[in-house]
Amino acid sequence: MTLALAFPAIDPVAFEIGPVAIRWYALAYMMGLVIGWQYVRYLAGKRIDGLSRRHADNLVVWCTLGVVVGGRLGYVLFYQPSYYLANPGEIPVVWHGGMSFHGGLLGVLVVAVLYARVMKINLLSIGDAICMAAPVGLFFGRMANFINGELYGRASDVSWAMVFPHGGPQPRHPSQLYEAILEGIVLFAILTVAAHVGRLAQRPGTLAGIFFAGYGVARIISEFFREPDAFLGFILPGLTMGQALSLPMLLLGFFVTAQVV
Repeated sequence: MTLALAFPAIDPVAFEIGPVAIRWYALAYMMGLVIGWQYVRYLAGKRIDGLSRRHADNLVVWCTLGVVVGGRLGYVLFYQPSYYLANPGEIPVVWHGGMSFHGGLLGVLVVAVLYARVMKINLLSIGDAICMAAPVGLFFGRMANFINGELYGRASDVSWAMVFPHGGPQPRHPSQLYEAILEGIVLFAILTVAAHVGRLAQRPGTLAGIFFAGYGVARIISEFFREPDAFLGFILPGLTMGQALSLPMLLLGFFVTAQVV
């Protein structure tokens, strides 16, 4: 008989203010944006050329819009287009869940291009700033996924496997924690080291290239342990949607890094 760790049953609702329920998922987005913004303010003018603290303050507002709108539309288009085509009224109902990192990334790319044109700043410098903050948001987001018991891993007999509330009786990989470590902690550490290596830090676009390639690798690896979405499954034998969407990121990261280093 396979033993499994007990899943920590944490209430998805962090606290309530009257009739308003504040969920951990919402707090994760808020913490990721606020902490990431403060980190970019710290790096502005020091490790990211051409970006001031005023620019960082304005950029966080633009990026918040890109993350929310892009993340939701990405989920609608990439994962459940037929459902939302039949139920268009559900598209703006983000509190029911359903956000895509890759969609959020595309949303942020759009606002980054617009912001660069409006403020006449090097787009690569803006990309570096956003990518330095992204692992912070990814870490908190994956921890919120774990608290919610969603996006769990594949069935496993490893000693740290858990039985998730909505994952059936089989012990499963806590893949949300794997992603929090790889996409959050490890990627943040790599980018921080790169930002403080003089030659690399002086080349706009280097940090963005490292992020794209690093996230692509981390997500592709994590997907081998993550249970594919039940409504989607494998899009090709052994290939998940997350891996398919991460492969272009990996290639783009290598291309950008090769051009600027």
